[in-house]
Amino acid sequence: MEDFVLEVKNVKKLYPLYNKPVDRLKESFSFIRHKSYHRDFLALNDISFNVSKGECFGIIGTNGSGKSTLLKIITGVLNQTHGDVKVKGKISALLELGAGFNMDYTGIENIRMNCMVYGYTKEETNDLIPKICEFADIGDFVYQPVKSYSSGMFARLAFAVAINVDPDILIVDEALSVGDIFFQAKCYKKFEEFKSLGKTILFVTHDMTSVLKYCDRVLLINRGEFVKIGKPNEVVDIFKKILADSYNKEEKTEEVKEEAKEEVKVDINDLWKNHLPLNPTPNIYGNGKVDIIDIGLFNEKNEITNTFERFKPCKLSFKVRFNEEVKNPIFAFTLKNRKGQEICGTNTWYENIDFGTVDKNSIITVSFSFTLPLSSDQYLLDLGVTRFEQENLEVMCRNYEITTVDVISPRENIGFLDLGCKIDYIRE
Repeated sequence: MEDFVLEVKNVKKLYPLYNKPVDRLKESFSFIRHKSYHRDFLALNDISFNVSKGECFGIIGTNGSGKSTLLKIITGVLNQTHGDVKVKGKISALLELGAGFNMDYTGIENIRMNCMVYGYTKEETNDLIPKICEFADIGDFVYQPVKSYSSGMFARLAFAVAINVDPDILIVDEALSVGDIFFQAKCYKKFEEFKSLGKTILFVTHDMTSVLKYCDRVLLINRGEFVKIGKPNEVVDIFKKILADSYNKEEKTEEVKEEAKEEVKVDINDLWKNHLPLNPTPNIYGNGKVDIIDIGLFNEKNEITNTFERFKPCKLSFKVRFNEEVKNPIFAFTLKNRKGQEICGTNTWYENIDFGTVDKNSIITVSFSFTLPLSSDQYLLDLGVTRFEQENLEVMCRNYEITTVDVISPRENIGFLDLGCKIDYIRE
């Protein structure tokens, strides 16, 4: 029989939602009529899975899908409405920044308090403090109140405590996203050490690169519903379809497993952009001679998505409607990082494509096909249609930061680009 350290069976979590605070009071005094003043919100619906000893088990899903609620039930912070949760061993959890810490206490005082919660004696805590301080590496700030810490310093201390109290199960809920790259590298190295010792990690993150690199299996939930458990690459592929609003619920059944591999068919009358995570407040401007009416991002299977594996084919297409006759239009795109720095891009003028004169009411679809040798991250996509009037650049339409392009890879690198480097060596 397999050695499970965590068993979750048919877990449901129901929240009553009230339109007004007074409605809760009215319902509590409705003894005779039992009138309901609330509506039910099902945060989790019939979630079941097992986690084996020594696994790094990922949990992914969109914001609001119920990931954090599930972890709080597992750790006992919340009670489930229905179902069973069995845990074997001691849990150490980083559920959210600030949980389990008194903001007025110093770092050392919080270390002592947390160690006491985990059952350590004063002498055992004194032995642990040097290890925790060394891992956190925040210097003399450990003697200052934690309310004065930056989010990165706080994450360092919280993770250092959680990792050094010798848990059987470590639960991390997005806590590493605020740390710098060096601290994250140290944490992931500790993950590998934990796995080698036969300990278990539950890892919730939006970083698909980390999921692909570190997780043995992954659970995907969407809007509180179970979607799939499986190998990281298979589950991430389905997650990408959910992000692009192209997921068919029937794909989670074995009978249609092969159908799930087929290309996503998009209705010709449907707009591509409806299947992408669009920026609700993009920066759009121009003189109105043209309009960008649609945009699509496609992978090597011609599926609409905004998430791409590094070095895999990507196609960007956008449709432009001409409201006036235009001579020699230039179509362009740029990818920027989250700080607004332009990382890469091109346009039809650079590529020596001449469109001549385009008639009024024409629609042109321009497609750029390329691979993405970029570091794993989210990038902002800018689109533009311009032209040169003598020596002056005429901006007819620009859609800046219209959507994101997410690049994922199990391999790390330095800087913005991955050189695809291959290494040879001779040992003498």
